[in-house]
Amino acid sequence: MKDKEKIAVFIDADNAPASKIENVLSELARYGVVNIRKAYGNWKNPTLKGWEEILHEFAIQPVQQFDLTKGKNATDMALVIDVMDVLYTKDVDVICLVSSDCDFTPLVTRCLADGKFVIGFGERKASMPFVNSCSRFLYLDTELQEIQEEQPIPKQAKNLKSDTRLINLLRQAIEAVEEGGGWARLSPIGSHISNHASFDQRNYGFKKLSDLFLAIDLFEMKKTDNSVLWVRDKKRATQLSKPK
Repeated sequence: MKDKEKIAVFIDADNAPASKIENVLSELARYGVVNIRKAYGNWKNPTLKGWEEILHEFAIQPVQQFDLTKGKNATDMALVIDVMDVLYTKDVDVICLVSSDCDFTPLVTRCLADGKFVIGFGERKASMPFVNSCSRFLYLDTELQEIQEEQPIPKQAKNLKSDTRLINLLRQAIEAVEEGGGWARLSPIGSHISNHASFDQRNYGFKKLSDLFLAIDLFEMKKTDNSVLWVRDKKRATQLSKPK
């Protein structure tokens, strides 16, 4: 993405903890300027009481939605309508959705089709279709602010190795940008992953992609004289070393 992107953030207060909004906005500041800030919910509901101070502190516009019909989520509908209005009438580069609701997956797809970069924030209970549809997705139970300032607690290697989706994603990225002998530069690997998945290494407890590769221990790394980091799949290296 380019510098100083214009960002619109839409918060589903029914499915997002107020305590995490400061971290969300701090994370978004890395991408650009948040011009539009809206949060949706029935503010008369006691469960949303903790939001009032957050709304004032961070200049978030509250959008009131009464629970008109049991079982029907008016909050979701209002949020979707406002996002569509922004797509058609506002000069916005990035759409941010803060929710764990899988119902927003079609909305993400529509934003992507309009050329927008979509950042999602949600809890671990968020459905994989919603997570995977976003350009980038970060979990709210990951301490985003701490990750920026301190060394995060990484997942153990055995847990990483058993994550088939993660391993396949990394291997496919290396293969896609391989430059010979199974080796690929780290920077193009990261770019390829960003263009094809909602992956963020911080969801696994690592500040840098290189740290994640090292922790998994299924890949080998080297640094050339010009300080460029290269990565190779050990499995691929074994295949290449076998005589034909």
